Amino acid sequence: MTISPVDFASLLCSRLCHDLLSPVGALNNGLELLNDETDPDMRARCLELLNESARTSANKLKFFRLAFGAAGGFGERVDVREARQAIEGLLGDNKRLQLQWMVEDAELPKAAVKVLLNLALIAGDTLVRGGTVTIGTEVSPNATEIVLRAEGPRIVLDPELRATLTGAAPDESVTPRAAAAFLVHAIAAEVGGSVMVSEPLDNTLLFGAALPHR
Repeated sequence: MTISPVDFASLLCSRLCHDLLSPVGALNNGLELLNDETDPDMRARCLELLNESARTSANKLKFFRLAFGAAGGFGERVDVREARQAIEGLLGDNKRLQLQWMVEDAELPKAAVKVLLNLALIAGDTLVRGGTVTIGTEVSPNATEIVLRAEGPRIVLDPELRATLTGAAPDESVTPRAAAAFLVHAIAAEVGGSVMVSEPLDNTLLFGAALPHR
């Protein structure tokens, strides 16, 4: 499964705009309400909503900068504390999601960090009624292995995302919604690795990636 760099850039930009539209739109609406509101209690509520929308926007931008961009510098390895903070910020905006962090390594290859972040984004989205995302890694001399477990009362994984992650989706069917999944697949394929997605069982869904070291 291959997509031209221009087409992938378009998919990614569409995904970013979609995810940022809601919090940025809420900021705009809140400012309009604040301009027209004179009641002190309502103005306080407007300011509260503005702060919440601003925090959500900032958290999303920090996450996307590391997951999709060149954050972390141009070195081969990234401090995992950056990844954890980015995921905590993203999942923390949804009060029904919790993160269990089981990564012991202080640093990971940049490719592994990007795969981890994008799988975390996808795993969080599958928990439509909330739940827990557990993330763990194991580094051997030959490869970095990443495992995520999504647990919740209802798990929904779009078939397009599953197919894109595993490389089964035809190029023309990949949509902006699957941009993160395509990036995971592309990174794994580039290093000769693999991506695994289980079937939901007992309110649990597993994601895994094996990334050989070059």
